[in-house]
Amino acid sequence: MSFEFLKKLPTPAEIRSLYPISENIRIIKAHRDQQIRDILTGRDDRFLAIIGPCSADNEDAVLDYIERLAKVQEKIADKVLIVPRVYTNKPRTTGEGYKGLLHQPDPEKDPDLAAGLIAIRQMHIHVVEATGLTCADEMLYPENYRYLSDLLSYVAVGARSVEDQQHRLTVSGFDVAAGMKNPTSGDLSVMLNSILAAQHGHSFIYRGWAVNTTGNELAHAVLRGAVNKHGEASPNYHYEDLRLLWEKYQQKKLKNPAVIIDTNHSNSNKQYEQQIRISKEILHSRNEDPDLHALSPSMFAASLCAVGAFAKLRSGNAKTATPP
Repeated sequence: MSFEFLKKLPTPAEIRSLYPISENIRIIKAHRDQQIRDILTGRDDRFLAIIGPCSADNEDAVLDYIERLAKVQEKIADKVLIVPRVYTNKPRTTGEGYKGLLHQPDPEKDPDLAAGLIAIRQMHIHVVEATGLTCADEMLYPENYRYLSDLLSYVAVGARSVEDQQHRLTVSGFDVAAGMKNPTSGDLSVMLNSILAAQHGHSFIYRGWAVNTTGNELAHAVLRGAVNKHGEASPNYHYEDLRLLWEKYQQKKLKNPAVIIDTNHSNSNKQYEQQIRISKEILHSRNEDPDLHALSPSMFAASLCAVGAFAKLRSGNAKTATPP
C-alpha cells in the first residue's frame, strides 16, 4: 500500500484530559445549546446568525474578531443569537493548498496533525473563555468530532461532504444543531436525503467502535447556491427556491423543517457587498409568504461566509458509548 504511517495520533479522550474544559465552559455551552434549540423549535422568536470567516487559522485574529462580535451580541441580544464560525478545517476541491489549522498550526512549517488537534481545541477553549460565545465548526473529518464535541454548539456538513454516508451517520449521534449543505450541483434531493438519514438512528462503525445513535432532529438544510454545468454560480435563495424547499420538506415528512441561507459562496458568487441585499430579500420572502413565515419564527442571513436560519425543531439526543 502507498501509505506511510507516520505516528499514532492521541485519542479524543487523551486530548480532552490534557486540555479539559472548566465547569464554567460546560455551563455556558449547555445554556447556548438550549438557546439554539429553543430558536429552532420556535420557543424563542429570535434570529440565529452564524457568522465568521471561512478559515480560522490565526488564534489572535480569531479572538479579536469574536470579541468584537460579542459586543454586537450584547446590543442585539433581544433579536439575534450569534454563533461565531471558527472553522478549523479548510476543504480543498482539488486537495491543493492550505488545509487549515488542524493540518498546519503554523502555516510556515510542515503539516503536524498532532499539534493541530491541540491547537484547534485550545482555540475553541480560549474563545469561550474570552467571549462567552460557543462556536460553529465544519465537520470535514467525522472521526475528529469528539475532539471538540464538548465545545461546539453548531456543526456544518459541507457541500462536498453531504453525500458521504459516514458524515450523515455521525450527525445522527449529535445533540447539537447540524446544518447539511446542498451539494455544489444544487441537487436538493441529496441534501434532503442527508437530513433524513441524520434524523434517524443508525448502527455503524465509528472510531473502531460499534455504535448506536438515536437520530438528530436538529439536522436541517443549508442553501449555499450551486454551480451550473458552465461553472457559473447559480443562487438558490430566491422566493421560488425557498418555496420549493418548503414543499419538499412536506413531501419528505422531515421533522422540524428548517433552513439556513448562506449569503456567501454561490449565492453571492463570493461578492461580499451583495450579502446585505440578499439578506433583505430573504427576509422579504419570509414576511410575504405565510408558509415560509410559519416555517419558523426566525430567518436571517449574515455576511463573511456567514449564514442565518429559520427553523422549527425538537430535541434529539444521541446515546453513545464513551470511546477512548
